[in-house]
Parts: sequence; structure tokens; C-alpha cells
Amino acid sequence: MRFPLALTSKIAAYIIGHKLRRTEKFATVLQLEPLHTCNLTCTGCGRIREYSTSLKDMMTLEDCLGAAEECNAPMVSICGGEPLIYPHIEALIGGLLVQKRIVYVCTNAMFMRKKMREWLASEFLKNASAVERQMTELLANGLINPKDADEIRKGPKDAAKQVIAPSDWVYWNVHLDGLERTHDLIVEREGVFKECIHAIKMAKLLGYQVATNTTVYKETNMVELEQLFDFLSDLGVDGHTITPGYEYDSAKKDMISRLNLQPENFFLTRNVTVQKFAKMEDWMQRYTFFGTPVYFEFLAGKRDLTCSAWAIPTRNMAGWKAPCYFMTDAVGTNGTGHFRSYAELLAQVDWNKYGVVDGVARDPRCENCMTHCGYEPTASLGLNAKPGDTWKTIKFNFGAKPKPTGRGSEVLAYNGVTSGNGHLTGKRAEIDAVAS
Repeated sequence: MRFPLALTSKIAAYIIGHKLRRTEKFATVLQLEPLHTCNLTCTGCGRIREYSTSLKDMMTLEDCLGAAEECNAPMVSICGGEPLIYPHIEALIGGLLVQKRIVYVCTNAMFMRKKMREWLASEFLKNASAVERQMTELLANGLINPKDADEIRKGPKDAAKQVIAPSDWVYWNVHLDGLERTHDLIVEREGVFKECIHAIKMAKLLGYQVATNTTVYKETNMVELEQLFDFLSDLGVDGHTITPGYEYDSAKKDMISRLNLQPENFFLTRNVTVQKFAKMEDWMQRYTFFGTPVYFEFLAGKRDLTCSAWAIPTRNMAGWKAPCYFMTDAVGTNGTGHFRSYAELLAQVDWNKYGVVDGVARDPRCENCMTHCGYEPTASLGLNAKPGDTWKTIKFNFGAKPKPTGRGSEVLAYNGVTSGNGHLTGKRAEIDAVAS
């Protein structure tokens, strides 16, 4: 089947339970941001800009686990910032698993291999021969070096510290917005795409579950994305999420002031989103996309949906963000746009002020938004259901998982610095610009 039975059954049972209890609003996914610190400055990311004055702040482990208990969503997406920088990330994942959550670790992958080497070191104490076999394969594929292997053989530096082990309930969720040249330009650092692919290959060899997340922008070449998904499917990636890029304020202001770019040339309007996603219904048969066919029809312009941002709430060190992942209004505790509890968020936000209904934006900022964190829950909860939607979704979720396409190509994938097609990004571009 397309998705693991245990995960699908858990989410379905949770939604059906709330439907039977006639719960009006409830969380399906918690977007948990333990910190906003990041080692990259991705173009289009508003987090490190909106929270620029609190980048050194972080949530306590207790607050993180308490937020998951509070909204009780079956799935937690740990994002940020870069969550692998969070000093309690292993304990957080472990605590969420104790709570029986499905966990997505949304990462730029720069620290993934380090975390997996730490797991190997902990395993070496238990079964040295098995780890030696794994290291032989990793060495042969250039995914660790001899020095890494020697460090793994020493065992963990702190035997009491938790590690991130392979689990049926945990996914590495790797950010990839295109092939090498495009992705490295968007994240503003050369070599990131290559590290992502090495981390994915290592994860699959060690038995981890791996997903990817991709944002589509105005300049995104959709043929290039097909090449990316062909490549990833042949690497054994377990699934993908995809969403249109949204023009939220903090990202727009930074783009203008820091990069001298015009946001209208980067972010999508609704009409351009529909054009970009015209082949989405075909793609969902060829690639393992996480989501519902109803949402994909919405992206392709085949139907309309309303926004249900309350179903995928965001919790960070400032509180429960209102009204959604992208927008922060002068509501909530002390008018900061953040609430002390999920219950307060649900009760006190005027949800009728947001979204697009019958083609009309209730708030002008919502006009071009078709992102998954607002509209995917509408589809999964059947809030704008049409006859046949339930059966369509069942067939999709329980249908056969698409097989690797066999069209993946490393020659096409590595089209940036590794192929001599160099480009300057981030700090190097700034330094060279000053020098010239």
C-alpha cells in the first residue's frame, strides 16, 4: 500500500474519533518549533527574519512535550530553524515516541550524518560485527570516511545520551527545492544539495525512513522537479510533501532589503500555482506524495477548498502562533500574535476573517495562499467534501505504492558546482560583490 498501514490507521482512527464526538476544531499535525536558530539563510524563509531578535531563544524540552500533549495531534512535525541544532532533539523525539506520535524531523540535512554516526556508535557497543558490516557499505559508498569509522568504533561519548534510531514512527524530512544548482541557490550555500543526497543515501542504507519537502516558486522549473523526484524515488525515498511558495511579509521584506529581489518574481499567485501544478494528478500516481488526492486536485485548479489553519497549529517559544504558520496578527497574549494555549487559540481567533471563500479573499494576505498547512487538513477532514471523495481518498491511501521510476540520473541531479557549473551564493556572493 502507498502509506504504512499502522500510520494510516492511527491517523484515520484519530479523525474518526473526533468526528463521532462532533469536535468542531482539532489539530491533525502540530508544527513544533523548539528554536528558530538555523545554519542556513534560505531565500523565502521568514522564520529567521520574523524571529530575528530571539534566534538564541529556545523552548524547554518540557514545553515541547507539553505542547504535543496539549493539542494531542497524532503527528508532530519538528521544524524551526534547524531542529538538529536543538540540544534536546534526541530526548524530544524519544519523548514524542513515548507519547505514540508520528514524528517528522524537518531538516536541511547538514547534521543528519553526524546524528546517524552517533547512533552507529551507540550500536557498536551492542553488536560490533553488525555495525562493521554497515560501515563497510558506508565506506564503499563514500558516506563515511575512515576517521568517522574509527570514531564510531570508540563508542558513544556519553553512553547515557539518547540517539536518533531508525523507527517506523520517525521520518527524516529533508528540504529539497530542486536539483543541485537550484537548491544551493535557494539555501544560499554551495554543497548543501550534495550533503542532502549523501545523508539520504546513508539513512536508507541504515534503515531510516526518509521523506522530502519541496516548495515551488515562480521560477521553479517543473520539468526539473520531475527529474528530482525520479532521482529521489530511485534512491528509495519513502515519500514527499510539496507546497506552493507563499509571499509572507517577513520573507518579502528580507528579499527586498537584503537581496534586492522583487517578491512578485519569486512567490506564486493562485493562477500561477494552478499552472505550475497542472500535472499534479499525474504526479501523485508516479511518485509517493504524502497528502490527499483532494488537495492535489485543489492545487491543479480542479476544485475549491477553504482554509483550516487551526488544524495544523504552530507552537514556538513565543506561544501558539496566530492565526497561522505564515501570518502573525496583533492578537493573543498581550497582543503579540501568540496564545498561551491551543484552547485559547481555537476560541479567541476569529477564523471567519481568514482564507478564501468562493474566490474572494477574506483577508488580502490570504489571496494567493494555497499552502498545505492551510488547505491539506480541509481535504483530509472532508470539510468541503463532494460525493465520491471518501472512496477516492481510501483508494489513494490503500492503493499500491508507486515503484521507483528507473529514470533517476546523478548526471542530471548534480548540475551545479560538482559538475563545474559553479555559482556564488550567500556569504561568498556578498564578499565577492564587496571586493568588486
